[in-house]
Amino acid sequence: MKQLTAENIEKTYGEKTLFRDLSFVVSENEKIGLIGINGTGKSSLMHLIAGIDGADSGSFKHPNDYRIQYLPQEPDLAEELTVLNAVFESNAPVIQQMREYEEIMDEYEKNPQSDELQQRVLKAQEGMDKADAWDANSQAKIILSKLGVQDIGAVVGTLSGGQKKRVALAKVLIETPDLLLLDEPTNHLDYEAIIWLEEFLRKYSGSVIIVSHDRYFLDQVSTRMIEIDQGRAFSYKGNYQSFIEAKALREEEEQQSMQKMKSLYRNELAWMRKGAKARTTKQKARIQRFENIEQEVGSNTNKDQLSLGMTSSRLGKSVIELQNISKGFKEKTLFQEVNLLVQRTSRIGIIGKNGTGKSTLLNIIAKRLEPDEGTVEIGQTVKLAYFSQEIIGMDGSQRMIEYIREGAEVIQTEEGSASAAQMLERFLFPLSTHGTPIYKLSGGEKRRLYLLRLLMDRPNVLLLDEPTNDLDTETLTVLEQFIEEFQGAVITVSHDRYFLDKVAEHLLVLKADSKVEIVQMDYSSYLQREMENIKLKAEPLKTEVKEPQKKKKLSYLEKKEWEEIENKIAQAEEKIALLDQEMQTIGSDFDKAERIMSEQQKANEELEQLIERWDYLSEFAE
Repeated sequence: MKQLTAENIEKTYGEKTLFRDLSFVVSENEKIGLIGINGTGKSSLMHLIAGIDGADSGSFKHPNDYRIQYLPQEPDLAEELTVLNAVFESNAPVIQQMREYEEIMDEYEKNPQSDELQQRVLKAQEGMDKADAWDANSQAKIILSKLGVQDIGAVVGTLSGGQKKRVALAKVLIETPDLLLLDEPTNHLDYEAIIWLEEFLRKYSGSVIIVSHDRYFLDQVSTRMIEIDQGRAFSYKGNYQSFIEAKALREEEEQQSMQKMKSLYRNELAWMRKGAKARTTKQKARIQRFENIEQEVGSNTNKDQLSLGMTSSRLGKSVIELQNISKGFKEKTLFQEVNLLVQRTSRIGIIGKNGTGKSTLLNIIAKRLEPDEGTVEIGQTVKLAYFSQEIIGMDGSQRMIEYIREGAEVIQTEEGSASAAQMLERFLFPLSTHGTPIYKLSGGEKRRLYLLRLLMDRPNVLLLDEPTNDLDTETLTVLEQFIEEFQGAVITVSHDRYFLDKVAEHLLVLKADSKVEIVQMDYSSYLQREMENIKLKAEPLKTEVKEPQKKKKLSYLEKKEWEEIENKIAQAEEKIALLDQEMQTIGSDFDKAERIMSEQQKANEELEQLIERWDYLSEFAE
């Protein structure tokens, strides 16, 4: 069995110790979700496993032929390469053979009359046979297509950040290593691509470690969760939902243990205050014990008070109203005739594909940007807080506590009042970190601090632009709980399914044709509706597609496919028959019935595709 073992890993960056005696095992075919608040070192741990950085002590053990591939949040691809060369940039013989074949076929398609190229094609096909690379090549094309990577001849340097991320993701998936390390793999993917990736990773034969804020994605893919907390690794069997349940039990047990430790601490503190002289070995040992207890008690974040419990400013009946808003840039109209009435407790999600103007509309609502047409009316009692994608006005040399105190020294909460230090603790910053200069924080920690600063002003309308970016799942839970208790209106731009399902009661959908739709449903239901509509619209197109011009003969690859397709059809029919038999034996087992029905649907779709392909190939088979 191929597995990776981390033994007693320790790592310090500057003054901050991220890992102390960190140990875990990644078994074969495991799908692990790596979780923890920002600053605990999730990406740093990925670097250590990938060999990009070295541990101060401890080791990672795995077989010599164990291959690891890493997808960072910000991929580093050679700007001068084509997409094809970037994707197939590997020393693996199969990948090299695939790259050579695709390069030759690209040349051949441009000049099919060349005798020299015809000979090179034949030689490349023989190489593919010897390397047994046809299936891998077919899988590579599926991966590229599903991730929306169409132009394999494009130069990497001309691509957008999102396109580069998709190319980098395709590269690591095509490699099929023993261990995939994926840092925020769903960023820049649309809904269909995310659903495909979930299915791909579930069936992936190797192991996977995933860092993601997409909790639905973690729930669908993970078979185990590892939480990094105060330099230690806590393992939970199951998916994200199982992790939440198990973590709640663990923290309840820890809280009981901590209450006992606090009682002991009070006794030890009383002894210390009596001025005991540290002369004897016994007294020195007791002082050491006190210091250990003090450190343990001091490092414990008060996790049973994740609710911010903040009160908002009074909000009148008149909040925000948009009337016939239109906006465009240059010759492109983003949206037009947007009409929206925001009420005191509105929960609105703004969604749409990239480039439809979601952030632009939010800026118009905040009166940071003027519309081309229409008016924005904001009530006199409205106190806006705008959580933008860019952090504004944060001085890196300032200490965290000073930054928050600039907003307010003390604020009113549902329980009475809370100091700036108490609010930092409630927002997952332990007391021991409050004097830390802001420049030492991770990107996610800065976002969390910035969010708290905005909330300290006690707003009554929240505008959130992609709030889930760079925020860990625990902070998102705090934010979601705050929004649930918040007495004012919330308008958020987001692509995070889990977050939108929890905080948005209706959706403002910006479409590519500049039209706007308001729907009264949660985000997941809307996405499901759109998927069904796409399928329905695609049905009649089958009869309208022009007949392709007949080819003289099948290509080499199509001949191989024609020789094997009837066996594949027979296997698919046999699988459906077995599933039908199994369906007759389930009794009242609803979960089993649901699983079999899902498998039946997939098997029937596969059979339909095979028959359609057989029908096409049969026209040109000799």
